[in-house]
Amino acid sequence: MALRGKKVLVGVTGSIAAYKTALLVRGLIKAEAEVQVIMTEGAQQFITPLTLATLAKRSVLTSLVADASRGTWNNHVELGLWADALLIAPATARTLAKLATGLADDLLTAVYLSARCPVLVAPAMDLDMYQHPTTQQNLQALRRYGNHVLDSPAGELASGLSGVGRMTEPEDLVEAVAQLFQTADSLAGKRVLITAGPTHEPIDPVRYLSNASSGKMGYALAEEAACRGAEVHLVSGPTALTINHPSIRIVSARTAQEMHEAAQSVFPSMDLAIFAAAVADYTPQQTSSQKIKKAEGPLQLTLTRTTDIAQTLGAQKQAGQRTVGFALETENELEHAAAKLKKKHLDMIVLNSLNDPGAGFGHDTNRIKILTQNTAEPIAFPLKDKRAVAADILDTIISTYYA
Repeated sequence: MALRGKKVLVGVTGSIAAYKTALLVRGLIKAEAEVQVIMTEGAQQFITPLTLATLAKRSVLTSLVADASRGTWNNHVELGLWADALLIAPATARTLAKLATGLADDLLTAVYLSARCPVLVAPAMDLDMYQHPTTQQNLQALRRYGNHVLDSPAGELASGLSGVGRMTEPEDLVEAVAQLFQTADSLAGKRVLITAGPTHEPIDPVRYLSNASSGKMGYALAEEAACRGAEVHLVSGPTALTINHPSIRIVSARTAQEMHEAAQSVFPSMDLAIFAAAVADYTPQQTSSQKIKKAEGPLQLTLTRTTDIAQTLGAQKQAGQRTVGFALETENELEHAAAKLKKKHLDMIVLNSLNDPGAGFGHDTNRIKILTQNTAEPIAFPLKDKRAVAADILDTIISTYYA
C-alpha cells in the first residue's frame, strides 16, 4: 500500500468542515500511515482534540508551548523533518493568507515553514470567500511555491449557498496523499534533459535579440521531474528564476549556440529530453565588438538561422530515448503543432496558444494541448498554474511511455 509506514502530518484549522477530519484521520490510519494531528485554536471549536487523538493513536498538538510550567515545547523543526507529507485540511481563508505570506503565529504555520516534505492544501470556505481575488491570489502563491493545492469541489455549503468552496471529501484526500507517494518515484532512475528560458543573440556589447520567455514552464518541469526521482540536467537561458534541488544540475547558456552545445553534450546519456526553451530562430550574422552608434536612417541587420535544437537532437535519438517539444502558436495551431511533431522527430509536443488568456509567455498559468505520435486527437487541459501543467505533462509522458 502506498501509505504504509508513511508519516503524515494533518493540520486542522477552524472551519465547519473540520468535523470531517475524523473520517480523514481514520482513513489514513486504515491505510497504515502514521498520523500526527496539529490543530489550531479555531479548529478546536468544531471538533475536540480527544476525538482526533483517539483515532490517530497519539496526542494531538495544539500549540508551540507543550508545558509552560516545565518549559517544554513542540519542536516545529523536528516535526517538519519527521513528516513525509503535510496535509492541511480544512484550510480556511485565514490560514491560506498566513501560509501565502509566511506568517508563522501558531504551531501549524511554523511547521509549514519548516517542512521539507510535500505539502497538500485542501481549502474550505464559503463561495464568495473562495472566489474573492485575495483568496485566489493566495492560492496562486501557494501553487507557485510548489504546494499541491486541491481544487474545491462544488456543492451545498454551510451557508446554504451552492457552489465551489467545499473541502475535498476525506476519502479523496486519502487518495490524494497516496497518489503523491505513487508519483514520487515515477521517474526514479531516469535522466532528463530540460531546456528553459529565452536566448540572447548579441548585436553589439549592449544590445541583443530575444523574446519574452520567462523560463517559468521549463523550471516548473525541472522541479516536478526532480520531485519524481529523476536526475535533471537543466540548460537555462537568461532568466531571473532560481531553483534549488539536489537532483537538478543547472547549466547556464546565453545564446542559441551555447544552449545547443550544452544540450548536445549530455543528450546521448539522457532517457528523456523536454525542449521547453524559447530559442531564437535567428541570430545576427555579425556582432559588433563596439557599441553601434545611432545614425540617420535605418539600421540594417543580416540575420542567419540558428540551429534547431529539438530537430537536431530529435534526429539523433537512439532506441529508448524520448523527446518532447513545445509549440507556441497564434494561428492554425493544431496543424502547425502536428507538423512540428513530425518534422522534429518528436515523440510528443505541447501546444499552447497566445490566443488563450493566461497562456504563453510571462504568465504563472498555462493552457495546453498535448499531441503524441500515438494519439489521433490532442489531449486538452484547462487553464492551470505552471507547476500543475508540468505535472500534467509528466503524467502524460509516464503513462504513454513508461507505464
